[in-house]
Amino acid sequence: MTAKIFRNSMAVGISVFLLSVALFMGVLYQYFGDQLTQELETEAVLVARGVETLGQEYLEGLTTSSRVTWVAADGTVLYDSVADPAEMENHADREEIQQALRGSQGTAVRDSATLSQKTFYVARRLSDGTVIRLSSAQYTVVVLLLSMAQPLLVILVITLILAAVLASRLSKGIIKPIMELDLERPEECVTYDELVPFLTRIRRQNDTIRRQMEQLRQRGQEFTALTENMSEGFVLLDQKGHILTYNSGALKLLGAIPPGEEANVLTLDRSDAFRRCVERGLSGSRGQGQLERNGRCVQILADPVLREGTVAGAVLVLVDITDREQGEKMRREFTANVSHELKTPLTAISGMAEILKDGMVKAEDVPGFAQDIYKESQRLIALVEDIIHLSRLDEGGDDLHRESTDMLALARKVAGRIEPLAKQAGVSLAVAGASFTVQGIPSVLEEMVYNLCDNAVKYNRPGGTVTVSVSPGEKEGTVEVADTGIGIPAQDQQRVFERFYRVDKSHSKEIGGTGLGLSIVKHGAALHDARVELDSILGQGTAVRLIFPQ
Repeated sequence: MTAKIFRNSMAVGISVFLLSVALFMGVLYQYFGDQLTQELETEAVLVARGVETLGQEYLEGLTTSSRVTWVAADGTVLYDSVADPAEMENHADREEIQQALRGSQGTAVRDSATLSQKTFYVARRLSDGTVIRLSSAQYTVVVLLLSMAQPLLVILVITLILAAVLASRLSKGIIKPIMELDLERPEECVTYDELVPFLTRIRRQNDTIRRQMEQLRQRGQEFTALTENMSEGFVLLDQKGHILTYNSGALKLLGAIPPGEEANVLTLDRSDAFRRCVERGLSGSRGQGQLERNGRCVQILADPVLREGTVAGAVLVLVDITDREQGEKMRREFTANVSHELKTPLTAISGMAEILKDGMVKAEDVPGFAQDIYKESQRLIALVEDIIHLSRLDEGGDDLHRESTDMLALARKVAGRIEPLAKQAGVSLAVAGASFTVQGIPSVLEEMVYNLCDNAVKYNRPGGTVTVSVSPGEKEGTVEVADTGIGIPAQDQQRVFERFYRVDKSHSKEIGGTGLGLSIVKHGAALHDARVELDSILGQGTAVRLIFPQ
């Protein structure tokens, strides 16, 4: 803009100079032409008087810068101060001569194309009818300008220098207030009145941009807070597979490090399943796959991002489905275990009933077979009841009533129920501690403590002990069942709470266990927001603690 103002200022300066020169020369040329005509007229009067008085003698003695010509009434040249009259053509057709013959005086101006001159003529008729004509030449404007070329060039150069200096200062002076505008705070700027509407629009535009930026910042924070607090992974890709954004959950699930700018998504994971899923998403169809990472099962979902009917990118969602897969696995194992556990007593009952039906049993052996059938049916009933009980716990026990339960009283009640079994096994049972209450389901709590005491008695030694300790606390209350039995191997301690899992399968079958007791304890604890801890030393005993929040 500065250069443009400078050029325009220079153009204006030069134009003014040229116009001034043209006007000045025109005015001067016209002035000098009029002045020359007046001088010729005055001189013509004087010469005419001299010729009337002295005749041609006056003309021969006359000294003047003008050309003097004496013409007869018929146009014949009688005298000329420059040329030979005999060689000159008749002047009767000359304009100024004709005017003088018709009146007293005539004037004319003729241009000479060859000499680049303009000649002024003044003619005056004498009393005898002859005419005296004076003429003087004046150069044209072009010749005059050429004769003044050097001073005009000097003036032009000076004018250009002055114009350049003034144009530079003018352009800088005009631009300076504009360059000093604070577009962040246009309302504080002091500048030209013509810029006020522009600055007002800038201020409104700034306000709009600030509002939009604030909205974008808030949305960005909301999006970041949303994605960063997701347990699922999230990755947004462009149409070339470059990562646009992601959350930390994606890196955690894939076990990857943060990628660089415009990194390809395959830098996160190069497995075939991951690559195929990404390719399907970028091709415009939904892709699914699963990965095993760090002992976890991750599901990948790739959905295309469409813009005006074309694929503009893809969204990857990664979900940790380890718990779901483990749940499915546990359900499959549970189904298989239930089928196996139910098949064994049913097969025994069916076989013994078939023997009785065929009459292959002596009369005295019938009670024994009946006792075995009763025993297997009771085992079958106990197994079904445990399965039903466990199913109710899996469903959350919403149909069970909760009430405040004294855990010490509950432990003594359970000890009374288990006492006959303990005496039969030669195990002593004791309850100690202080009371604390739990807001829970009494039947479930009783079943939990009963199962722990039942296991402690069954897997004990003759002469062993089982101690139930109830310990209140400020934040947590504990019910501990400790025995001096056979203990649990270290490698099995993490699995004893699984359904149908038995450490010693042969011994468990002898004592009639269903393999669901500790699973019921675990699910009951989860139902009461409690946790279960187990300490066991092989050959020395086991201690299981139920820890309830207060």
